[in-house]
Amino acid sequence: MEVSGKNYRAVWLEGQSVCMINQILLPYQFEVFKTTVYDETCLAIKNMIVRGAGTIGATAAFAMAQAFLEAGVKDAESYVCFARKEIEATRPTAFDLFYAVEKVFEAGLSGLKTGGIRVARQMAVNEALSISDIYVANAKAIGIQGNELIKDGMQILTHCNAGWLGLLDWGSALSPIYLAHASGKRVHVFVDETRPRSQGARLTAWELMNAGIPHTIIPDNAAAHLMSIGKIDMVITGADRIAANGDTANKIGTLEKAIVAKEYSIPFYIAAPSSTFDRNCPAGSDIIIEERDEDEVLYVSGLTKKGHMEEVLVCNPGSHAFNPAFDITPAKYISGYITEKDILVSLV
Repeated sequence: MEVSGKNYRAVWLEGQSVCMINQILLPYQFEVFKTTVYDETCLAIKNMIVRGAGTIGATAAFAMAQAFLEAGVKDAESYVCFARKEIEATRPTAFDLFYAVEKVFEAGLSGLKTGGIRVARQMAVNEALSISDIYVANAKAIGIQGNELIKDGMQILTHCNAGWLGLLDWGSALSPIYLAHASGKRVHVFVDETRPRSQGARLTAWELMNAGIPHTIIPDNAAAHLMSIGKIDMVITGADRIAANGDTANKIGTLEKAIVAKEYSIPFYIAAPSSTFDRNCPAGSDIIIEERDEDEVLYVSGLTKKGHMEEVLVCNPGSHAFNPAFDITPAKYISGYITEKDILVSLV
């Protein structure tokens, strides 16, 4: 997508360096963050410098490629096996991470066994670049599929960020909205703030403003009210993992939006590439839910009137917080799954 006249992906590879848009600083500051070794890239994933299932997957693919680039001739296999475990431990819920790491690992290992470390490095890098390109192509295809569901004048609710920052370019949930807007349809987006990290208020709103799409940021607990008075025509969110039965893990708060949408007969769609579907995971109850540091709930960072970034305590001093990063939306609440290939009504 375009920022200040230049096209960017959310993450890309330059030589041995992984370059990524620093999502922690947005929307106040636009910065390209670079890592030169795989453990730095792991930290960027864990600390949420990059976010969103597809972008996490692509970043993990590049981290796996970095591990092959770093590996020595004698200990290459043991080195990359250890690196793989470290990369996969960064974000346990997002399936695209495991999908992408496995593909790069297998490509590199095949090269190592047939041609040595030099061939392994090239094959790992080529696979990571291919994964990145496929994500971008799939994201646009999701937009083309999803655009068919959007009618002129629709008001659409989103949760978290599933735009180009979350899927390299175009996005998942926002891709149909971008295509609808580009085709001349009038759309208005209600943007859940998405506490505690405020991905909606910060990232989704920033993306939509850059694209010139009308939008309104709402408190997370305002969505049910808007649905009850007929202000929401459709809900579209992304996904971090979709089980074989259609149960879906997504940012915490997605479940309650789906339940309310069902109550008011509002279509609720999940937009995700096929790489997010975990066919080896029978149901949502089998998905590991990542629990993050309580400080993400207790403290909020923002821009002061003087232009300085500050972190402040916004809760009772001494109280503790529970901070699950995701929840599971059962398939019965989901109207369909917008993929790069089709719109699926059911997975079972």
